[in-house]
Amino acid sequence: MKGKKMTKEIWDALAMKRALTRITYEIIERNKGTENLVLVGIKTRGVYLAKRIHDRIKKLEGVDVPLGELDITLYCDDRHDASLKQDPVINSEEIGVDIDDKNVVLVDDVIYTGRTIRAAMDALMDQGRPSSIAVAVLVDRGHRELPIRADFIGKNIPTSADEQVSVSVIEKDGKDSVELKALPK
Repeated sequence: MKGKKMTKEIWDALAMKRALTRITYEIIERNKGTENLVLVGIKTRGVYLAKRIHDRIKKLEGVDVPLGELDITLYCDDRHDASLKQDPVINSEEIGVDIDDKNVVLVDDVIYTGRTIRAAMDALMDQGRPSSIAVAVLVDRGHRELPIRADFIGKNIPTSADEQVSVSVIEKDGKDSVELKALPK
């Protein structure tokens, strides 16, 4: 199996839909409704997931909550060679919505080291003063390097350092799925 990537599907489209619906209900419940709620997706896949949560809230509650996005690029942070890791870079801090005194939910596909979420929190604080910041992720794969956790989690997938969690969304990748990939050694 040398040099060959082994891939295992963890979730299909239906499982992803159920997880996002559950996360949506949890966000509404914890926020005690939708008042002062703002969703902010982290590019790229977090934006699509935030939009899906937004649409479910609109369908369930009849409220069009503000939806923003952050552009944070990972320079080598998603690589598995520790010597190559660098902090994420914020490409655009303009999120497009007012966050002052709001309950902001940052949405991303996977939480790993915590560095992306930390960078996103820094960007939010540069934009305003939210009442609270919560984190919603489709997958928590562990291996935190910073004391950051997700408040809303679709699924915990314990991984090893030589594995990668890959989230695909139909809007970008042509399908909805979560896969666990063994990286070549």
